Amino acid sequence: MYRAIFFDRDGTLTYANPAKLEWRDRTIAAWSGHDFSLPYDKMMHLFKLAADGRTPWYRSLDDERAFTQRFYRHLLIGEGVARDLESRAKILFTELWCNNDRLLYPDVLPVLDFFKSGGYMMGVISDTSPSLELSLRQLGIAGYFSSFTASSLVGAGKPSPIIFNAALASLGVSAAESLYVDDYDPEADGAREQGFTAFNLDRGGAKRGPWVIHSLIELIDFAERNR
Repeated sequence: MYRAIFFDRDGTLTYANPAKLEWRDRTIAAWSGHDFSLPYDKMMHLFKLAADGRTPWYRSLDDERAFTQRFYRHLLIGEGVARDLESRAKILFTELWCNNDRLLYPDVLPVLDFFKSGGYMMGVISDTSPSLELSLRQLGIAGYFSSFTASSLVGAGKPSPIIFNAALASLGVSAAESLYVDDYDPEADGAREQGFTAFNLDRGGAKRGPWVIHSLIELIDFAERNR
């Protein structure tokens, strides 16, 4: 019945490396002389500054590298850092961009091994940048996947049908033949509206519902019941 399975990346396969976040906050605080934090609104403001008026913000790895270095430069300016601005922005870029900045959840590898051994095609669909494949290669799991669908490259983010259709086309499958899992409800629900069998991943265990799972391991049980 099912030929393919697609995964979201952040919050589903990977999570931010706490040691990297601690290093970032401690380093910037030492340079600026005050505590540092990066809430969502502040991050989005910096993204817009780094974009230099471009839409989309990046279309290639080279674009993303240049964008990210501008991002850290604007970040330091906003924190009042003036001394050694360029060299410090480069330090942040080198330490934080695609450099052990994500870790795998412990249930990821057993699930990927199960679906690979079962002959499923696998892909990743993520609201992210061109480094999607690179980030998973550095974690040693890119080889499991045949497609990497990043919002920045298709020009639309989840839950737009555009990004889901691009992912399906990349593997030559239909939504009815595909499973999908995402930790963000609007995106899992959006995939389901397109015809995927889509699961809402809640690792905290608080949510309940017919399509809610609390571990990726539950996907194995579903697949075995629906061979």
